[in-house]
Amino acid sequence: MRLGGQMRVASGMAARVIGWDMTAALNLGEAMGMDRLVIAEFLPDLEQVMVSEMNKRASQTDES
Repeated sequence: MRLGGQMRVASGMAARVIGWDMTAALNLGEAMGMDRLVIAEFLPDLEQVMVSEMNKRASQTDES
């Protein structure tokens, strides 16, 4: 939720989330006291799940 405003979005026929601003994500993690190495290790996997779920939810909304 803290990175909600830091999403990269592609527009076209329908806007789709393509990822997070990684610089902002790394800075946020450091500000929260997390080790930069740990952030770099886990953030790409978390981003992949977030993108998939956000786009799945958007598709369900588009179909309604």
